[in-house]
Amino acid sequence: MHSSANFRGIVFMCLAMISFACNDALVKSVTGVMNTGQIMFVRGLLTTLMVLVFALHFRAFRPIRTILRPAILLRIIMEALASITYISALGQIPLANASAIMQALPLAVTLGAALFLREPVGWRRWAAISIGFLGVLIVLRPGPEGFTPAALTVVACVFCTATRDLCTRRIGSDVPSLFITVTTAMVTTLVGALLIVPFGGWQPMSTTSLSHIAGASVLLMLGYQTIVLAMRDGDISVIAPFRYTSLLWSIAIGIFFFLETPDLWMLTGVAVIVGSGLYTFYRESLRGRKAVAQRSLAGPLE
Repeated sequence: MHSSANFRGIVFMCLAMISFACNDALVKSVTGVMNTGQIMFVRGLLTTLMVLVFALHFRAFRPIRTILRPAILLRIIMEALASITYISALGQIPLANASAIMQALPLAVTLGAALFLREPVGWRRWAAISIGFLGVLIVLRPGPEGFTPAALTVVACVFCTATRDLCTRRIGSDVPSLFITVTTAMVTTLVGALLIVPFGGWQPMSTTSLSHIAGASVLLMLGYQTIVLAMRDGDISVIAPFRYTSLLWSIAIGIFFFLETPDLWMLTGVAVIVGSGLYTFYRESLRGRKAVAQRSLAGPLE
């Protein structure tokens, strides 16, 4: 039964990563014909409509003042900033490079949890975090020609997304996940609308562009739902490493659809980032098993 739960979790995680990689590809395909604000607005509008249906069905709405809780408000802001930075970068750098830098996200979350949530992190995981960020520098390429604004924008996206995930941990269980999702989608859509004019104005959309954005919206929803299902089935330490399959899909899509060729710097950096990330997952799983063993030895409190 336990291995069956792990298998389901792995399948859901792989589906989520395929969905996110294809979403990124569809968004990248329209960055040349519309600006970041317009993409955020159109995709966000379609996503919001879909999420609203689920939120109404499951009665997930809460009083509007709930949004003003610090953790929820900061999470929404970070989600909007992450969308702005990542979409802006996608049109300027190869898809695989952007995806490779984003693989540092688990390391950034571990770093943030240690610094701001006071979660214990041993020297081995500190070393893995440092090596992982060294891998990011390798992807960026040492030297002035490598540190492009677009690549550094993805780095900013990593830290915005990590902050978002850390805020999620601080939100009380009385707030439904669907409420957080729908309010985040609404605010991100509004931010996108406000950015359309500053980022160059509204551009006419062809049927192809609109279909790509619609497809991205559906894939984004599918990705969010399957990753939740993945993390609720089986052992996180077994399932979480399959997050890196998104990188394989991004590289393949980049090669076959955008004619991008990964170079030695990128592949080396990917190996370093993924290796340090897998080691971090391994250390966290050991820590989890030790905690369970200690509770078992302690026995029930009388």
